[in-house]
Amino acid sequence: MADIAATTHAAGKANTGRLATASSVGTTLEWYDFTVYNTLAALIFNRLFFPSFDPLTGTILAFSTYAVGYVSRPLGGVVFGHLGDKLGRRFVLVVTLILMGLTTCLMGLLPTYESVGILSPILLVTLRFVQGIALGGEWAGAVLISFEHGAQDKRGRNASWAQVGPALGTLLATGCIALITYRVSSDEFVRWGWRVSFLTSILLVGFGLWIRLGVEETPMFKELEESGAKAKAPIGDVLRLFWPRLLIAGSVRVGSDVHYSLVYVFILTYVTVVLHLSQTLALAAIMIATPINAVMIPMFGSLSDRVGRRPVYGAGAVAAMVWAFVFFFLIDTAQPMLIVLAAVVGVILHAAMFGPQAAFVVEQFPTRVRYAGSSLAYTLAGLVGSGFAPLIMTTLFRAYHTTTAISLYVLASLCVTGLALLFARETGKSPLEE
Repeated sequence: MADIAATTHAAGKANTGRLATASSVGTTLEWYDFTVYNTLAALIFNRLFFPSFDPLTGTILAFSTYAVGYVSRPLGGVVFGHLGDKLGRRFVLVVTLILMGLTTCLMGLLPTYESVGILSPILLVTLRFVQGIALGGEWAGAVLISFEHGAQDKRGRNASWAQVGPALGTLLATGCIALITYRVSSDEFVRWGWRVSFLTSILLVGFGLWIRLGVEETPMFKELEESGAKAKAPIGDVLRLFWPRLLIAGSVRVGSDVHYSLVYVFILTYVTVVLHLSQTLALAAIMIATPINAVMIPMFGSLSDRVGRRPVYGAGAVAAMVWAFVFFFLIDTAQPMLIVLAAVVGVILHAAMFGPQAAFVVEQFPTRVRYAGSSLAYTLAGLVGSGFAPLIMTTLFRAYHTTTAISLYVLASLCVTGLALLFARETGKSPLEE
């Protein structure tokens, strides 16, 4: 194992840029779609696909179709998690990237309700389901391609490159939509402009394939393959032997996912639909905050290499509990600078959790089931956290007409994360299990 570690370190130094890019490009595409879909769901999908309902109900239905993509992710986690531990990390990363790209582009070609009636939302749900399967297998491979290649004393930083993808995808998507809305009229945007943001994802897919095809399989998987120690049934082994770690790895993600949905998704609905402020202001707040998030994620990942995963993660979770209430206090002022401040501090606290998260999750499992275990943890947590968070937040506000209910929901989800961290073992300073 020492020889492998030395080789890994040398390879990591030589290819850090390409490995970081290969790791982040898939999650960038994933969250590009995430942001495009949720932005359009908050702004116009209620009119395009659910026009027979009032605006808030239409928004709830649009967010419901988004949740379908999370319902199918565990299936993708099972299928691609198995393949990732049997056929390799690189193979799965190429397949999932192609599948993600195709479904995202097809969304840009969907007919609206006005053209084909009920068939329109049915097609939307179908594409979301297929896309969710691909996304379910993407994250773990994206993390492992840099995690298992890089220096082992920098696992937190190496794994965090995949976590930068959401910030980059959000920035690209928000910028794309902002540019389109700036260049075309509101009527043109509703008629055809929204499609452009989906169709341009093909550029990310082409770049991602070029990058990933130029990256070798990880040394750790090669060693596993050469020694004949691969698991015969990776998913079965995870569920049978490592279920407590699976529970912990999944639970720590719930709070950060819900917090992200508050800062990046619900803010759009709240600012535009509830406060009746401009779309430009809401998008600008996200665009200002997102680069800060992208910079802070690897910084917190590196910090977790020095002081441990749990202290960094836990501090972010506790601070986010407080911010769940301060966030709306600032937003309700309707002052642009304070709305931006609410978003900026929110993404910094998200980065404190998101930076060490990837390394913490994959370190819970030995090499032979690392892809399967990480995929299951990621997809199951995503289903509980991100998948239904925008829907739950919108429904809570519609039912209680107060943001306090939303803040309490965010607080409860962060308590799940905090409890999981209390029971978790610190992995930042420990050697990896073979």
